[in-house]
Amino acid sequence: MFVYVRDAKCKIGLTGRIDVSVPAGGGYRDPVTAYAAVVLAGGAARRMGGRDKPALPVGGVPMRERVLAAVADAAPRILVGPGPAPEGVRLTRETPPGGGPVAAVAAGLALLDADVPAVALLAADLPLLTRPAVAELLRHLAGPPGVDYPSGVDGRAGVDGACYVDRSGRRQTLCGVWRPAALRTALDRVSRRRAGELAGVPLRELLAGLAVREVAWSGDGPPPWFDCDTERDVRRAEEWAR
Repeated sequence: MFVYVRDAKCKIGLTGRIDVSVPAGGGYRDPVTAYAAVVLAGGAARRMGGRDKPALPVGGVPMRERVLAAVADAAPRILVGPGPAPEGVRLTRETPPGGGPVAAVAAGLALLDADVPAVALLAADLPLLTRPAVAELLRHLAGPPGVDYPSGVDGRAGVDGACYVDRSGRRQTLCGVWRPAALRTALDRVSRRRAGELAGVPLRELLAGLAVREVAWSGDGPPPWFDCDTERDVRRAEEWAR
């Protein structure tokens, strides 16, 4: 479901901080004015021969650093993977190393305070992601008052997350923003089902049952959800980044 949030206002202030303002409607519909970011960089990159894919440069800058720059105003910023992490970014690792996206999400969420209202979950191979694209997701996460949405996983009005969809309508769940409380509830559910073992769990199992707003990119520039799984993808991103 794509919902255009007509009443939302988004601006980037002089400090560079993204301010997303939507008339408050209670519950999940309150403005999202602060967020954290968890960048997942521990994949095996099998289609690239096991190379350190997030370290590959696009436009002369490693992809993981381009992603981290797109969320420069997030606090905290957490990199889940082997590193290294730039200054000001916290580094952690999933258990076991290489254990997959759900294990990585759990590792990142473990470093967030309980009162963080939103978290961007991002793959480290999104070299075209921009701060305005992140702001757009936050705008949709807040949602306008006066519109009925499915209840979130914990029963609050509104959605649990907002993510981009590609041109075929497929969700790009690691290019999205989420309610940490909803993710923790989902992690607890999966952990109980799998006797505490999160390694190898597909991300779709974690997100099953969450109320998700799908967002189609309509802004200027290349699609922020474009991820680089192959050398050809990297070359294409280089062309877009020029």
